[in-house]
Amino acid sequence: MSTMPLYEEAAGRQRAPLRRLALGIEPYLYIAPSVILIATIMLVPLIIGLSYAFRDMQLINPFSGGFIGLEHFRALWTDAAFWLSMRNTLVWTLASVALQFAFGLLLALLLNNPFPGRGIAQALVFLPWAVPTFLSGLNWAWLFNPVVGPLPHWMAAFGILPAPENILSDPNLAIWGPIIANVWWGIPFFAITLLAALQSIPQDIYEAAAIDGAGPWRRFIDITLPFLAPTIAITVMLRTVWIANFADLIIVMTNGGPADQTQIVSSYIFTQAFRRLDFGYASAIAMVLLVLLLAYSFAIILMRQSLLRR
Repeated sequence: MSTMPLYEEAAGRQRAPLRRLALGIEPYLYIAPSVILIATIMLVPLIIGLSYAFRDMQLINPFSGGFIGLEHFRALWTDAAFWLSMRNTLVWTLASVALQFAFGLLLALLLNNPFPGRGIAQALVFLPWAVPTFLSGLNWAWLFNPVVGPLPHWMAAFGILPAPENILSDPNLAIWGPIIANVWWGIPFFAITLLAALQSIPQDIYEAAAIDGAGPWRRFIDITLPFLAPTIAITVMLRTVWIANFADLIIVMTNGGPADQTQIVSSYIFTQAFRRLDFGYASAIAMVLLVLLLAYSFAIILMRQSLLRR
């Protein structure tokens, strides 16, 4: 009897773990080049940018660039403009997200019902989202200007303002100009995502609830909101992070004024980096914002996971 089959069988058994290992890592080898490329493009600039927070990086000073440790963060602790921008960021983010979500949910509920011209209405919902933010900021700045815009005259007619004046020049009201523009620009995001989630809810559940005597409000509370909860958590988290980093409208409409009353953290980073040319101090502010947003995102994800386990 030949020993070759026995030898080949033993060799096959020895190669089996290697074959399974090769089959296991094969998919990762296919995506490895793109993952390495994306990681390099994202991580390298991030690491370099964060390193500036610990160095004296002033473009107008040719002798800067040395390591200074935590000096920028000590300066932040006593920077009144930074703390004012933090307060403005909270107002800007909370008001923008809350109003965008409220109007977006209302619009999604309306568009979820069949009516003549619904397709055209759904297409028009995208219109604010399609307008570039720079142009949107200019348009709203003109609308709030009493010389060329109607809004101050309308607000005076309804008693909101004592006289037709530009709220963007009022330190107590200026922040609401960019907030209104941001709400108008961001409603489509919530409307479209929530509408897609609404259309995925089985209609049989609503019919069964109606047969059991549940009214519209009870169906909304017991059926619609639970089905929308995962989408709401993700969209609110994403919009909060985006809006906290979103300074385009503020830079175009108010440039952080008057007297820094509309300056948020992201616009303050822009001011320090590209107007005062202090990249080190701007990177320190950006690192603080990054840590806060990461903590917020992790908290939302943990809350969502705990709710899904129940």
